[in-house]
Amino acid sequence: MINYLKGKVTNINKSISNRVILILEVNQIGYELQIPRSLSEQISVDSKKVIQIFTHLQIREDQPILYGFSSATERDLFRQLLGVSGIGAQIAIALIDTLGLPKLVQAIINSNIRTLAKTPGVGNKTAERIALELRTKLGEWREIAGVEIPPHPAASLPAITEEVEMTLLALGYENKEISQALDAISHDEILLKSKNPEDWIRSAIAWLSQ
Repeated sequence: MINYLKGKVTNINKSISNRVILILEVNQIGYELQIPRSLSEQISVDSKKVIQIFTHLQIREDQPILYGFSSATERDLFRQLLGVSGIGAQIAIALIDTLGLPKLVQAIINSNIRTLAKTPGVGNKTAERIALELRTKLGEWREIAGVEIPPHPAASLPAITEEVEMTLLALGYENKEISQALDAISHDEILLKSKNPEDWIRSAIAWLSQ
């Protein structure tokens, strides 16, 4: 209904529930929008500067709520998250705030449950559900939207990762479990310096055994 608004920021404040509320004046009308904390850190109250905020209108029984985002891509990712069963607006915003758009998309595509679960209010089961329902969708969407995600840290060690994958498959682990383990341990700076496959295999098994 409302794709975006262009106006001047007249106020930014935190509500009682610690939500960040932006008041945007557009043609002498003050719109109240809930925005990610990360967006509030990029803007300031300025009676002269006009900014553009991309919006999502949610209709609830008690009142309509308008959410604001820095880009159409961030707003569209928010909508994708809302499509996951059990995920409401507050958790979706928390995910965007905690991880940022590129890292969040990467974590979902790679089914990195540990990274997703770093978000307040997101447990392992919720993280698994997000990855399960959105992994394929976001893999296709990010190419259309032009979202660039950071390269996987282990991408420069193809021989090692291949050996780890083969060993873990032989031990009975599934491809999804192996992918999650590799993504998790490949952020270990000490391990990244090792070119010994056995070190990677031990770390992967240890992570999978948690």
